[in-house]
This record gives sequence, C-alpha cells and structure tokens, in this order.
Amino acid sequence: MPRAGLTTDVVVARGAQLLEAHPADELTLAALADSLGVRVPSLYKHIDGLPGLRRGIMLRAKANLSATVARACIGRARDDAVRSLAAAYRTWARQHPMQYPMTIRAPEPDDVEDQQASAAALQVIYSVLAGYRLLGDDAIDATRFLRSVIHGFVSLETAGAFKLAADLERSYDRAVNSMLTALENWKHP
Repeated sequence: MPRAGLTTDVVVARGAQLLEAHPADELTLAALADSLGVRVPSLYKHIDGLPGLRRGIMLRAKANLSATVARACIGRARDDAVRSLAAAYRTWARQHPMQYPMTIRAPEPDDVEDQQASAAALQVIYSVLAGYRLLGDDAIDATRFLRSVIHGFVSLETAGAFKLAADLERSYDRAVNSMLTALENWKHP
C-alpha cells in the first residue's frame, strides 16, 4: 500500500528539488527515497525507476516553463510580448539551471505527453509571433530564431561562460532588441 501523501507529483517535485539543490551530485533513487522518508521500492509505485523520474522531471519542467512564459505574455502584444517572454524564459532558466536543459529537447515521436508539453510551449511563441503576422513557415522560422537567440544566451549564462566586464543585462537587452528588429522586418528581406 502506498504511503499516505506520497504521489507521483510529490515524488517528481522532490526529485526536481534535489536535482537543483545538489547539482554536483548524481540524482539517485536512494537519495530521493531518503528525502521522502521511504525506502527505494516504495518509489516504484509512483515512477518507473530513474529513467521514469527523469522523464517526470522533464515533463514538469517543460510545463512550468511554458506556464511561466504564457503568464508573462498575457495581455501583451508584439515587442512587449517578446520582451516579456524573453525575460520570463531567462529568469526561469536561471532559477532552474539543472532542469532547464531538459526543456529544450524535442519530444520522441511516440511520447504523447512530451509532445503535448512541447506543443504548449510552442503555442505561446506562435501566439506572440501572430502579433507580427507571422504564420505557417514564417512562424516556424521565427520560432527557431527566437529560441536560438534566447537559448544561446541563457545556456552560456547558466554555464558561467560570460565573464567579461561588460554589463550582462545590457547585452541581453541588446540581443532582445535585435530580435525585435528582425521580427519587424521578417517578411521584408
């Protein structure tokens, strides 16, 4: 019988907390079970081993990032929406540096849950790009562009790669402003 209060959501959330709290340590089921006050076999009622835990953390991270950027874009359009999306994305990634890499992977063709989580995040971007009248292939190309710029900056930042003296906030603002210029002129090469 499962321990009262222990659910898949609780197990996955604690796994995500451990991943962020101890980034140098390999996430283990033993450490997770110990932090929950249960034995390892009890976890198998809620997750399918370590791969299942990692998948659960990935799905949760994608959903959380998607919800965060969606909230940031509500009631905003065009440049204001892109700035809000970029700021929320960056903030989330900085707050969850160990989970962030899990959010960028494309879903496997047979993983419906991952496809849905990934589609929700893309829909936020497509909605923002619709303000620039970018639809279809233009929206796909612009999405790839936005994700490349934001992800590139955030990945380098969370990896500690930006050590030059120039102001990091100014650099990010300039990157975002460059995206805005590109989007404004997307259909006009």
